[in-house]
Amino acid sequence: MTGGRNYLWRKGGVAVENRIGKSYIARKALFAKGLKEGRLTVQEIEEALPAGTLTAAERWLLYYSLRAAQVEIIDEVTGQVDHGFMAEAPAAPQEH
Repeated sequence: MTGGRNYLWRKGGVAVENRIGKSYIARKALFAKGLKEGRLTVQEIEEALPAGTLTAAERWLLYYSLRAAQVEIIDEVTGQVDHGFMAEAPAAPQEH
């Protein structure tokens, strides 16, 4: 660690910032903004994340965690609130 940032060292001693570190910083900033404002747009989230740093499962977890923190996720194009995969509560099992 150098100056509070994560670095990988390449041959020749050139420091390269770790893309996981960039992703962490981006996610932390998104959470701070989302908690402060109570909402984020899908476009803000996607633009803030460095390309290729999150797997599909990690991306799903990020959206899930934002929703769990009561951050409203809105699509700028449609204006619709993104409720995730389960927009409706699951139906209660019926007794036979």
